Amino acid sequence: MCGILGLILGHIDDPSSTTAAADLHDALYYLQHRGQDACGIATCASGGRIYQCKGNGMAAKVFNDGSRVQDLPGFMGLGHLRYPTAGSSASAEAQPFYVNSPYGITFAHNGNLINAEDLRKFLDRDAHRHVNTDSDSELMLNVFANELNETGKARVNEEDLFSSLERMYGRCTGGWACTAMLAGFGILGFRDPYGIRPLVLGSRPSGSLAGATDFMMASESVALRQLGFSNIVDILPGQAVIIRKGAAPVFRQVVPQLAYSPDIFEFVYFARPDTIIDGISVHHSRQNMGYKLADTIVRTLGEETVKEIDVVIPIPETSNTSAASLSERLKIPYVQGFVKNRYVFRTFIMPGQGARQKSVRRKLSTIPSEFEGRTVLLVDDSIVRGTTSREIVSMAREAGAKKVIFASCSPPITHAHIYGIDLASPQELIAHNRDRKAIAEHIGAEEVIYQSLEDLKAACAELSPRGPAQEFEIGVFCGKYVTPVTAGYFEHLERLRGESQKMKVLEKAKEAIIHGVAGETEVAMVTQSAKVNVNGQVVPEINGTVKTVNGDANGHARRKREREESGTPPVRDRHDISLHNFATDPHRGYE
Repeated sequence: MCGILGLILGHIDDPSSTTAAADLHDALYYLQHRGQDACGIATCASGGRIYQCKGNGMAAKVFNDGSRVQDLPGFMGLGHLRYPTAGSSASAEAQPFYVNSPYGITFAHNGNLINAEDLRKFLDRDAHRHVNTDSDSELMLNVFANELNETGKARVNEEDLFSSLERMYGRCTGGWACTAMLAGFGILGFRDPYGIRPLVLGSRPSGSLAGATDFMMASESVALRQLGFSNIVDILPGQAVIIRKGAAPVFRQVVPQLAYSPDIFEFVYFARPDTIIDGISVHHSRQNMGYKLADTIVRTLGEETVKEIDVVIPIPETSNTSAASLSERLKIPYVQGFVKNRYVFRTFIMPGQGARQKSVRRKLSTIPSEFEGRTVLLVDDSIVRGTTSREIVSMAREAGAKKVIFASCSPPITHAHIYGIDLASPQELIAHNRDRKAIAEHIGAEEVIYQSLEDLKAACAELSPRGPAQEFEIGVFCGKYVTPVTAGYFEHLERLRGESQKMKVLEKAKEAIIHGVAGETEVAMVTQSAKVNVNGQVVPEINGTVKTVNGDANGHARRKREREESGTPPVRDRHDISLHNFATDPHRGYE
């Protein structure tokens, strides 16, 4: 999951203007929840010159609280916020990406390609294009660039772009929403044929040129609305829109719509409550989740047990809306028992169980008076690994709770997410091979109650303009994914995830040795190196035998061997080499 933006102003003749960058910078903060790992902006000024600022960290850090916006002139641009999927999180993979040929293309991508290695082979052997990172976003950009290059023209038009996109769709499989910019030409946006990842377009009157119109695309409608854009429409599955400078948007269904199945996890957790996705209000869908979960609680526990519950307490903030409607349906008082520290990352994103456990207590604190001597019903949006839930239950008991019942607004998460959200490996998921009773015991609660999958789907579908037959991407709950999934992909995903964690684990092991707190495992990793086992876990190397990571099937093992044979040492971070990126300049006069 990432956040993407695309903006083109109606006033294109003001070469000194940084209005596009200023608006994109503001919009990053409205979408910051979609990605806290890295962010960036690329703009295009007169003469087709492209400027960029991007890097690891949140928007305030990368843009030095906005002071770097002044170095991003131009009337159009792209913005991106990265949430890392399985793989590297080097700053070289911060977006937007750029290729100079053909025509100077910048690219922002949200989603995941599940045939990435096939694309890598095609680019290497047939297209002869070099890919410098492990990011599938860079792969998609190069596939598009290659198709566009096939026109052989000095200048392209809308038809060339639509035709190139159609051919690109024929090669790529997965879920995506993308924005792109052609130097001196305009911007475009497009969405996968299943509608898994969201993308909206809005317009507003130009603030500096009478009669002109600004157009902006974003992952969520809230970013547009807060910047004064209206007439907001969804880019449809398989649809693309092209906006040339000084012209109106041109829409085209570049490939047939194969489904209309937005990722239901957007409504459960990721999207802001003040967003509307594909005509469905996130806020109202969460209200419905609360009502339906309340009915499930009564059916599961019985009315007499429900009467023993003293208060309903949400785990802030995503579950607040659902907990309030659940409280209303059960006629049990709703209280805020936890206080959230807003300046901490989302915990399931954090690497390592220990880090997540510590982060829970940094993120949340209790109000003891709301727990003391009470039977409490805690409501959360989901339970992923169970690490956070177990720590929360422990905090509730420390605050004096007599009994703790834990309710999840979503069903048990039992499978990997393959369209751009790296929740966890299946082996790490608490619901993997555990029933409800075992999960309750694991997190220390008297009861755990889950929303049913049918109720979750209905909570959102009842609000859909397409009617109650609306479908969703629900693979994390049942293993039935919208797109075809190639054989061996899940093994590839697990090993890739483990390989990306290997360096982090080794660094932590070295730190533990330096501080004198290393155990046998840490010592073995440092002295004998480490490997990734068949489950994608980082473990000490045994008898000097290094585990090959998935052979050559995913290409990462091959590239790893190539690096080793060339003598290139592993590095913790790499920077983008395509454009000068002043975010990496150590001395630019900013204080």
